[in-house]
Amino acid sequence: MNTDCFKILFTLTCCFWATLSVMAQPDKREWEPLFNGKDLTGWDIKIAGQPLNDNYKNTFRVENGILRIRYDEYDKFDGKYGHLYYNKPFSHYIVRFTYRFVGDQTKGGAPWNVRNSGVMVHSQSAQSLSMKQDFPVSLEVQLLGGLGKGARHTGNLCTPGTQVFMDGKLNSNHCIDSDSKTYDGDQWVTAEAIVLGDSVVHHVVEGDTVLTYQRPEVGGGFVSAIYGWKQAGVDNADYWMSRQNTPLGEGYIALQAESHPIDFRRVEILNLKGCTDPKALNYKSYYVKSDTTQCWYKK
Repeated sequence: MNTDCFKILFTLTCCFWATLSVMAQPDKREWEPLFNGKDLTGWDIKIAGQPLNDNYKNTFRVENGILRIRYDEYDKFDGKYGHLYYNKPFSHYIVRFTYRFVGDQTKGGAPWNVRNSGVMVHSQSAQSLSMKQDFPVSLEVQLLGGLGKGARHTGNLCTPGTQVFMDGKLNSNHCIDSDSKTYDGDQWVTAEAIVLGDSVVHHVVEGDTVLTYQRPEVGGGFVSAIYGWKQAGVDNADYWMSRQNTPLGEGYIALQAESHPIDFRRVEILNLKGCTDPKALNYKSYYVKSDTTQCWYKK
């Protein structure tokens, strides 16, 4: 065996044993970065009125390791609600992200969108949105920055095309306030959504659980009686209305562009669905949903 072959074999052997070593730690949480800190690889863009993956006026960009949502190339916002979708769906997971609001709102943005953005969970895919659709059917972890005058909670819930239960009763409000602290200025804030299929969802801000709800479903109209499916630009409203009261058990994760500049320093996920067989090499004790198709065994 020549020297080069020996080096290759040695490297592969080391990688194999390193992999086994990691797999042998069933309690170690394996967070997966969704944002790689370099570019938008793995993400799809959909902005209202624009084709899929048209990054209108460079709205979504990566600079200095930060995922930025910016409007400096806009003359005015003009209803260009946008979302950046990770291209893989999940059902049971924790998504964790660190964000901050910066600068001033873009000219033409709605007054209620000052220091307002969100992270959508259990969302429909970017590919399934209508051309002019402004928000995906999803559960929105609404992010609000303080305005320097009184309380303004973050980690709230808004429900475009969805509905949830709280304390065993349907809560028909489109937006439901959390009990978080107020975060003024341009400070970084870390938040999580703990999403357990169609059973329960927790919103966590800086380590505190600020909102919990159960049984997410499709339903409840889109936003309100005066802002329904048609007003939201949804072309296939009949499809969604036919799914009224259908459990919402999985979907995509999306970052929102809603007229105020916002930065994301980290976006990562802990998948809670996987191999729950302790005999498997890749068993994890923290999985809450079993998927035996993912199990790996010694041969």
